[in-house]
Amino acid sequence: MNREQAKARIKQLREIINHHNKQYYVYDDPEISDADYDKLIRELERLEGIYPELITPDSPTQRVGGEPLSAFKQVVHKEQMISLADAFSEGELRDFHRRVTETVGNDVEYVVELKIDGLAISLTYEEGYLTTAATRGDGRVGEDVTQNIRTIRSIPLKLDFPEGQNPHIIEVRGEVYLPKAGFKKLNEEREDMELPPFANPRNAAAGSLRQLDPKVTASRPLSSFIYAIGYSEGIEFKTHFELLNFYKQVGLRVNPHIVLLKNFSDVIDYCMSWREKRDLLPYEIDGMVIKVNSISQQQKLGYTAKSPRWAIAYKFPAEQKSTVIEDIIVRVGRTGVLTPTAVLTPVRIAGSTVSRATLHNEDYIKQKDIRINDVVIVQKAGDIIPEVVEVVKERRTGRERVFKMPQNCPECGSETIRLPGEAGYRCTGVSCPAQIRRSIIHFASRDAMDIRGLGPAVVSLLLDSGLIKDSADIYTLKKQDIIPLERMGEKSAENLINAIEKSKKQPLNKLLFALGIPFIGSKAADILASAFGSIENISKASYDDLIKIPEIGDKMAESVVTFFKQRQTKDLLGRLKDAGVNMKSADVPEGPAPLKNTTFVLTGTLEDYTRQEATKIIESLGGRVTGSVSKKTDYVLAGKEPGSKYDKAIKLGVRIIDEKQFKELITQI
Repeated sequence: MNREQAKARIKQLREIINHHNKQYYVYDDPEISDADYDKLIRELERLEGIYPELITPDSPTQRVGGEPLSAFKQVVHKEQMISLADAFSEGELRDFHRRVTETVGNDVEYVVELKIDGLAISLTYEEGYLTTAATRGDGRVGEDVTQNIRTIRSIPLKLDFPEGQNPHIIEVRGEVYLPKAGFKKLNEEREDMELPPFANPRNAAAGSLRQLDPKVTASRPLSSFIYAIGYSEGIEFKTHFELLNFYKQVGLRVNPHIVLLKNFSDVIDYCMSWREKRDLLPYEIDGMVIKVNSISQQQKLGYTAKSPRWAIAYKFPAEQKSTVIEDIIVRVGRTGVLTPTAVLTPVRIAGSTVSRATLHNEDYIKQKDIRINDVVIVQKAGDIIPEVVEVVKERRTGRERVFKMPQNCPECGSETIRLPGEAGYRCTGVSCPAQIRRSIIHFASRDAMDIRGLGPAVVSLLLDSGLIKDSADIYTLKKQDIIPLERMGEKSAENLINAIEKSKKQPLNKLLFALGIPFIGSKAADILASAFGSIENISKASYDDLIKIPEIGDKMAESVVTFFKQRQTKDLLGRLKDAGVNMKSADVPEGPAPLKNTTFVLTGTLEDYTRQEATKIIESLGGRVTGSVSKKTDYVLAGKEPGSKYDKAIKLGVRIIDEKQFKELITQI
């Protein structure tokens, strides 16, 4: 394929991929499988690798990228991002309607929207291309989060304007949020890495969007809804509902539950109906937003010093209930951390019955002075995770008992310790059954070895029956072993054996994550697999080898070294290898690796190689190419017109080589 043919195919691929992105992320109506979508992306990446000069900023391949930021720049909003006034009752909503009609008369239509519990954003498109994305900040000045916003697939990099409607500049407003399932998964990953969980999806979305490394943001399943306009040139709208329909036309994601209503009683009924239905949504809402539909009426109503007179936010009341802490039990996680949990007199909150609430750690219990038999106020953090808000101390009777963390593990009886600098206690037993059970469940989970059918209940059956004692034993199971188990028949047993066999081919990064190394989540597992290429190389890596990788910090490096030097680890890995489990990356180079543990950064235009070619040469010799310069970088390979990476290398004293020196380096090896 020559350059012109490649150019035409690249254009076609981008159009196809952008169409499928819109169908999946904007309209929730995918037309092709994930595998077919991945093939299109890989073909586009291959062609752009051969012809890097054809890469454009709006290409689907450019969503994840860019160097980690040292700080966020400030962005001045073209129009102020103002907050809405709040209403907390039906009476306050009717007062709002009365004020509106007193100014513009009774002929009023309202647009009613769900109030998404996320982080407000402003997106600027110039000639249809996304140029700037900013947080609300103080309303006038926000933070530039453009690189991070580009990783969110529901936000188009280019708008598809209908004929005759092509604003030169349009600044749209909306919300970035984290779905409930994504919030739960993120907190589970943070627990795996022994990091404090996010309190609610809104905080998680804000924390995700304000990551200095866009790749971290890209790893989190953020989504968006667009619902307002800040500024535009070259287009006008008569109504807010017309604006929302325009957004849908051009590829922006608009919430499907927005309605246009004439009768204000219907507005109130619609708001109240969502107080009951909100639990059915896959994302969090904390209220409803009511807006006057007519833009001319909005202009007539104007603004107060703080908010528009033509819109109001109805906030759902936080549902809290009182109940009794009947007991405090301690659960042992798969990394040995002990977590106290309150056993509650069951109470119904936000659509479900709550009977337990995590108490996090000893410090949390002491800070809130929580005791067994206390009457407490309970709510759901982010309407998802039950939490104890406060103790009703005036209802104490003298029967309350102070809780103390156990000195011995409740599962295996081993001594528990609290290490300096840690909030939690940890079991010291290497064969603790609670850790083994949870580690096997994690090993088989979807993001790890993905053994379908090997869920918590089946793991418990296999452990209780003595068929397995650890993760490696999974690969010794036979169909006839499983059939006699409770609720397991011939077909179920056959499916499980097939899933186990299939898992042997999982890539190295999946195995690494499955091993449950403390502080090593799925992202860190990807990085280690890419850097070292095999379990053998990782197991031999020293602390200094690991710390040279920019994304691997002190705790991670120490954890990896400690994990792989354990006798139990070596035994486990040996049995996994004997069972035929894949232990290396598909592209791990065979033979010597003279550039092992050597990190390169490429900048500028190379004459004799494309960046992809240079990267493959480095990786074939055991080296690693990263996107940013740090003190851990060994070489910066600089071509013509190098960018900021070159300047940073000079500042940090990193060795810079040109293409001639690079050739000498690789030919001398």
